[in-house]
Amino acid sequence: MMEQLTQISTIDPNDLLIFARVAELGSFSRAADKLHLPKSTVSRRLQVLEERLGEKLLLRTTRRQSLTELGLQLLEHARQVVAEVEAVAALSERRQSTPSGRLRVSMPSDFANLLLADALAAFIALYPGIQLDLDLSPRRVDLLGEGFDVVVRLGKLPDDSLLVARKLVDFSAGLYASPAYLAEHGDPLHPDDLARHQAVRMMQGNGEPATWTLIQGEQRWQGIPPGRASANSPELLIRLACAGAGIAAVPDYFADIEVRRGALRRILPAWCLPSHTAWAVFPERKLMPVKTRVFIDMLQASLSTL
Repeated sequence: MMEQLTQISTIDPNDLLIFARVAELGSFSRAADKLHLPKSTVSRRLQVLEERLGEKLLLRTTRRQSLTELGLQLLEHARQVVAEVEAVAALSERRQSTPSGRLRVSMPSDFANLLLADALAAFIALYPGIQLDLDLSPRRVDLLGEGFDVVVRLGKLPDDSLLVARKLVDFSAGLYASPAYLAEHGDPLHPDDLARHQAVRMMQGNGEPATWTLIQGEQRWQGIPPGRASANSPELLIRLACAGAGIAAVPDYFADIEVRRGALRRILPAWCLPSHTAWAVFPERKLMPVKTRVFIDMLQASLSTL
């Protein structure tokens, strides 16, 4: 008994940090990449920790791993070690006069291309010490598991105690069509008239077109108008609408530039779609790294004028 207590008292905090990364990322390989250590070192240090505790922390098979009862209890303590280590690293970075380091960001491509191209260029010029890596793929990335510093997400967010969200902007939305399309098919005067029109529709994750919800005061209309084209990109929907392919339901600000040049016109202007909120999501930390802070500040400043 005395020998076991002696072993427990000599536990290396670094081993707790390694255990937390393996548990949270669900993989020895991903944990090794995150910690910049060989996979063999991660495996060996976890084995040493288990030997000192006298119990298994992880149950591993060829396909998956799961935490034991002790592993679940220890994870909360290990996360505190991670938080303190990150706090020290963030404090050190904050003391630097110039933000620096690799900054991994994920956001929708339409968001970057239509709203932030100039702001991103200015950010790159202003902070030469930051290596900005932008992932614009449509997939929903695993912020922690894939090592992103910031992701921009739209709409309702799931509860996650390991992440923090900062509101960026609310996007209003409406219906738009080209003057040529309207000259040929006429203007709908009520949402019910949409059944006699063609729409270019937003495609959901399940491959089906999204339902349109239109609101005017206390009135509410829902439906999926007919259409032969669907896409998961507001930018493409706008371009299709400009080309006369049909009516698009898109954020007002995305369509505004085409409205100003006469390529699109707002229809059923008294009716609007529910607004969507854009969020900056990042790992929960007591001290945010300065490179992350200045990027989120840039997002808020750029979008505050919308």
